[in-house]
Amino acid sequence: MSADSPPYRLVQKLLIKKRKMPHSRLRCLHDKNGTNSHDVPSNFQLLFFAMCRMSSFPWDALERALQNSPSEVILDILRKTCLHPICRQNPPSVKYRKLFLSELIKRHELYASEPLDELYDALGDVIGAKEETVCYKSYLLPSGEPVGLEENVAVISEGTTGLVTWEAALHLAEWALEHPDIFTGRTVLELGSGVGLTGIVVCRVCKPTKYVFSDCHQSVLERLRNNITRNGLTEQGSPGVSVLTEEVDWQNVKKDQLRRIGADTIIAADVVYDPDIIGCLVRLLAELLKCKGQQRHPEVYIASTIRNPETYNCFKNELEKAGLKHIVITHPVTQVFPYNRIVSIEMIKVHC
Repeated sequence: MSADSPPYRLVQKLLIKKRKMPHSRLRCLHDKNGTNSHDVPSNFQLLFFAMCRMSSFPWDALERALQNSPSEVILDILRKTCLHPICRQNPPSVKYRKLFLSELIKRHELYASEPLDELYDALGDVIGAKEETVCYKSYLLPSGEPVGLEENVAVISEGTTGLVTWEAALHLAEWALEHPDIFTGRTVLELGSGVGLTGIVVCRVCKPTKYVFSDCHQSVLERLRNNITRNGLTEQGSPGVSVLTEEVDWQNVKKDQLRRIGADTIIAADVVYDPDIIGCLVRLLAELLKCKGQQRHPEVYIASTIRNPETYNCFKNELEKAGLKHIVITHPVTQVFPYNRIVSIEMIKVHC
């Protein structure tokens, strides 16, 4: 950041103002509940890189930790978020980082007698950054490695909702981490892959022989290919897994295409949301389940966020009409990724 730049001058003014702030203005919240200051920065890291809502951050736990060593705790959070290498490679949106840093500054000044220069330097860098229509979200695997995704800032854009990650995809990814045997050594077809979160997690952890990402929207397919490459998976040959991206139009899919893919395991997340596409989705599932020439009968797993019970029940009724049965998978999954767990998500296995 240049010494002549407006953000730099703004930050310097803020620093001067805060250095003049009398200690008597600092507020201390007394709370006898203890907290592990090492856990707080790690939790902030998970939530920050997934661009979770500010209200979901453990602010109360942070304020308890700040009573003992405010600058050290805030600096640890800063190093795990805005100053972390992941943030340089896959930065959350400019607006999000501004809000996050503003909240940290607000909390820090309640407990510290001196400002933390690193905080204001980070804010100055963000103030001078240009807001984009895309942002990056990163989800940390149990190993600590990130799955970085380029997504649109807007939930609906370019005529599709497929350019962002939805809760059911995260739930399905967590379920896959607990059931790698369903994917290991198999050919997996994912319907409606979106930006690719679930498939990338499966490829990175569950060791399928071949993984076929699919979608029908051209903008989604382009973003999907970018995210696959971003995470070290390429169609030219990825370590340990053959990765393909296919355009699969549920309405006009060809039997030859399905036979060529030859999937052993078929998964989908958040594909049951529009009554107009339920019919072609069920017909596709029926065709996949009766495909010949495969060594084992394919298994089909679908994770759905139940936003409209009427639409979801319509899907189940159409499955029954097509001669397909389903089993609701009731086993809970271990929380790995941060997302809204209040929403109703159901996993089913579809079979003949």
